[in-house]
Amino acid sequence: MWVFGYGSLVWKVDFNYESKAVGYIKGYLRRFYQHSIDHRGIPEKPGRVVTLIPSDDPNSQVWGVAYKIRSEDIEQVTKHLDYREKNGYSKKTVIFHAKDASLKPFEITLYVATKDNESFAGPAPIEDIAKQVISCKGPSGTNKEYVYHLAEAMRLIAPGVEDEHLFSLEAALKKLNSDKLQHEFE
Repeated sequence: MWVFGYGSLVWKVDFNYESKAVGYIKGYLRRFYQHSIDHRGIPEKPGRVVTLIPSDDPNSQVWGVAYKIRSEDIEQVTKHLDYREKNGYSKKTVIFHAKDASLKPFEITLYVATKDNESFAGPAPIEDIAKQVISCKGPSGTNKEYVYHLAEAMRLIAPGVEDEHLFSLEAALKKLNSDKLQHEFE
């Protein structure tokens, strides 16, 4: 079994795996369209985390990391991820294309939050998402930390790949942080 990490699993793996591969899936877009009330926010003040939405372009790519789970760990890892991704995510199987050309494309499991789940936040202007993210915190840490870690990890594993939504949100957060610091010193 292989599992695809495209959000916090890119930089925060908390389960056993046998090997990993950097690569992408096609036909989706990574978007901060899912509320987080259990990791990067709380029910009274939900944060925003990524999910995948279908793209109009079947060749669009979402880069991330594939983790190969040993047979003896599949049940334990599945239970763990089902619990970790309980806030509106469901499992789906897609084809993964590894950066390493010696690996042929293969099926992979991913967790995706669909529009019909109760925590689906949906689209909003990047500035509005940034304003929501900058002030949210949950049991797993601050929401802005999630964005910063993901952006940094994506630059490391897929240099040259432009993730406009993610990098625009990162820039908007840095601007808000800078403006906030400037106000504190005035």
